[in-house]
Amino acid sequence: MQLRKSIGRVLFASAMALAAVPTMAQDLLARQAPIDRRATKVDTMALHLLEKSETSEAVAQLYDEWSNKYAHKATTLPDSFRIDLRHFHMPTPSRVITSNFGRRWGRMHKGLDIKVYIGDTIRSAFDGKVRIVRYEANGYGNYVVIRHNNGLETIYGHMSKHLVAENQVVKAGTPIGLGGNTGRSTGSHLHFETRLCGVALNPALMFDFKNQDVTSDYYTFRRSSYERESEKASRTYGKPATPATSQPSVAAAPATSRQRNVAAATAKTNTRQQAKTAKGKKQQANDMRYHKVAKGETLYSIARKSGVTVDQLCKKNGIKADKAIRPGQIIRY
Repeated sequence: MQLRKSIGRVLFASAMALAAVPTMAQDLLARQAPIDRRATKVDTMALHLLEKSETSEAVAQLYDEWSNKYAHKATTLPDSFRIDLRHFHMPTPSRVITSNFGRRWGRMHKGLDIKVYIGDTIRSAFDGKVRIVRYEANGYGNYVVIRHNNGLETIYGHMSKHLVAENQVVKAGTPIGLGGNTGRSTGSHLHFETRLCGVALNPALMFDFKNQDVTSDYYTFRRSSYERESEKASRTYGKPATPATSQPSVAAAPATSRQRNVAAATAKTNTRQQAKTAKGKKQQANDMRYHKVAKGETLYSIARKSGVTVDQLCKKNGIKADKAIRPGQIIRY
């Protein structure tokens, strides 16, 4: 009997001990959870700091100086460079591309022209620092250059007004100016450039204005494949109309002799057509006759006398056939 009691006490104690294990484990997990959250937060901050440090080092390797004197100065491009396109903001909500990147009218168009209206808000594409705020009468007009943390520099041209100052730090989406038609421009639009080491890259490789998005989280520039990729990106945009065009800081290409001959022939044809049209109008005016309505006359009697139809009289005088005419009224025929 005593043995049974002893065995029972041992079994009861064992059961209690086993029951306590999950509770102790839960207590341990509960105590550990805040530590894990803090550790995760620290790891996340460390990762962000590491990314920022790597980005700063990459930008420092790309650019030797910070200058407020020039819009762009081409230096040696790296063989490859990965550009972080995350945390972007589209410069404008407009989806209409009026002119692509590439050769145009015998010279290079080094950006995209996006249709905007005077007064539309233009925003910074990424975090960065404003390097240039200036006006250029024969080129960009009112423009802004921003050097971004991801290594890119973006240029925003033909704006009507600046909203930032040089050396100002901006975030992605910060208003930097208003849409306009200043400088060398034939219609209100935004001229948007993306440059790496001062060299213009096709913005279509990174920005999809039609879908208001970037093309990917990252774009890796490779010197060996860039030209082929750029041509493909421009073809993707198609061949839009060009109601607003620009070509900053580049003189117009001289016309060839064939172009001059074609232009002269076109002008001569237009002149002949204008002269013919004027002659026709004059002849029509000379052929016009007038009749003063006498008492008792009607449109029908006047039509018979004049050798025209009643419908012709109505059209020339803007009247209806059933409308009464009065003595002394002048009728054209």
